[in-house]
Amino acid sequence: SWRRLHRKLCVVDAEVAFCGGINVLDDLHDPNHGPLESPRLDFAVQLRGPVVAEVREAMRVLWQRIRAVRQLDPQALSEGLFPLPKQHASARALHGSGQGKVALLLRDNLRHRRQIERAYLRAIGRAQQEIVIANAYFVPGGRLRRALVRASRRGVRVMLLLQGRYEYFMQYYASRPVYGALLRAGVEIHEYSPSFLHAKVPVSARRIATVGSSNLDPLSLLLAREANVMVDDAHFATRLRTRLLHAIRQHGEAMDPAQYASRPWRERLLEYLALGVMRLALAVQGKKYL
Repeated sequence: SWRRLHRKLCVVDAEVAFCGGINVLDDLHDPNHGPLESPRLDFAVQLRGPVVAEVREAMRVLWQRIRAVRQLDPQALSEGLFPLPKQHASARALHGSGQGKVALLLRDNLRHRRQIERAYLRAIGRAQQEIVIANAYFVPGGRLRRALVRASRRGVRVMLLLQGRYEYFMQYYASRPVYGALLRAGVEIHEYSPSFLHAKVPVSARRIATVGSSNLDPLSLLLAREANVMVDDAHFATRLRTRLLHAIRQHGEAMDPAQYASRPWRERLLEYLALGVMRLALAVQGKKYL
């Protein structure tokens, strides 16, 4: 099943939390592809303050649900399925002061099914000058594709840093059919290939940034349990934007719309085969995305 736990959260002494896309594994070795010449490109953010309690509560609720299912404990199941609403309602708000504001965004198959996707759509819809996104597995659904196209057509510079190295058949090839509409709208697509791109990071309006585990694909946005942190802080967003632009300029290969349009039939066949497999797998799960 694709309904997996994909969150990467850590809480230490109930005072410090970490949220991002980083897995606990050898950064210079891939289990499927062997040694890597360079470490994966990925991000995590360290958190302090009120949001740490929300991260801790989200982890407690998940443990409670697991225990409830394994032990068939009705009380634990009730507590796990219906956590205190006031604590989790605040996850939709931004905590903080003038030094920066932060919100925990969760995705699950109960109360937070579209929270992360909606946050992306709001940020893209409000952008006036620039959107920079680094995303490992990029197969956005219709709403996100249209939002990016509209942003580009209203004059927003949209830059995407996407996976340039083959890692998994379905994710690698299924992403390519969606590039055409974006390129025609003026979206800039850059492929990262020094190592595997594992980041899931957007920066919008040089102020709003997100760091977390959610890819822009149906596995993350419809099926997996994910956790992102949204930060409203110009200094933080500027630092992250600088890192992303460096990766684009130094290690990204810009996709040429003309070359994309003339790609060989064999590549197109693999792309639509992968996309078909993804759609079929989603249909089996009762989901419609593309």
